[in-house]
Amino acid sequence: MPKPSISAFFPCYNDEKTIGRLVVEAERQLRQLTDDYEIVVVNDGSRDNSASVLQALTAKVPCLRVITHEKNGGYGAALRSGFRNATKDLVFYTDGDGQYDVGELPILLMLLTDDTDFVNGMKMTRQDPAYRVFVGNLHRFVTRWAFWLPIDDVDCDMRLIRRSILEKIDLQSNSGSICVELVKHAQRAGAQFRQVSVHHYRREFGESQFFTPGRILRTYVDLARMWVSLMVLERFRR
Repeated sequence: MPKPSISAFFPCYNDEKTIGRLVVEAERQLRQLTDDYEIVVVNDGSRDNSASVLQALTAKVPCLRVITHEKNGGYGAALRSGFRNATKDLVFYTDGDGQYDVGELPILLMLLTDDTDFVNGMKMTRQDPAYRVFVGNLHRFVTRWAFWLPIDDVDCDMRLIRRSILEKIDLQSNSGSICVELVKHAQRAGAQFRQVSVHHYRREFGESQFFTPGRILRTYVDLARMWVSLMVLERFRR
C-alpha cells in the first residue's frame, strides 16, 4: 500500500514556549509515517517571540513553512489559512499551545480507513480549570444538538481530514465558531466520521485566546448567524 502524503499545520498565537517542541515532534512522527509530508505554522499576529522561534526552526526543519498574519485575525482565520496552504492528501491539525499530543497522530491515521474521511479526537479528561470544563461541556451539548453534529466533541482540535473533503467546503468564520462550521460543512459534503479518545493536557504557558468576554460574545454571535443560515434558511433553499 502506498503511504499517504500528509500536511500537518498548527495555528500559533503567542505560543513561543510550545510551538518549537510541537514542530519538532510533528516532524519526527511524520518521518515515520510517510515519505511525503509538510508542516505549516500559521503565526496569527503573535506579539511574543513566536516569529523568532519559527524563523530559527526553518533552518532545522526543512519541511516547515510559516504563514504570517501581520494582525491577529482570530482562531478561524488561522485555521482557514492552514487549510488553504495545505497541499497534501491528508490534513492534520492541532493547536499550537501544546495541550494535545502530536505523538497520537499515528492513531488518527490508523483509523482513517478507506470508508472514513474525517477522524476527530475526543478529550479523555479535559485538563482545564473547573469553570472551563463546565462551559466546555455546555458548549458541546448545545452545539451538537443545535446543529445535529455527527461527533461528540466539536471543541476538540485534534483532527485528521482528507483534503478532498476540504476542497468541497467554503469556510467563512474567523472566530472559534469555525469548528462547528467545519464539521457541519464536512458532514454535508458527504464526509464519513470516526472518533477516537485523545489525551488533553493542562496548559503550561500563556493564556487561552478564547476565554475573554469579547471573543466568547463574537463566537456565539457567529454561531447564531450560522444556525439561522445552515439550519433554517438552508431548508428553504432546497
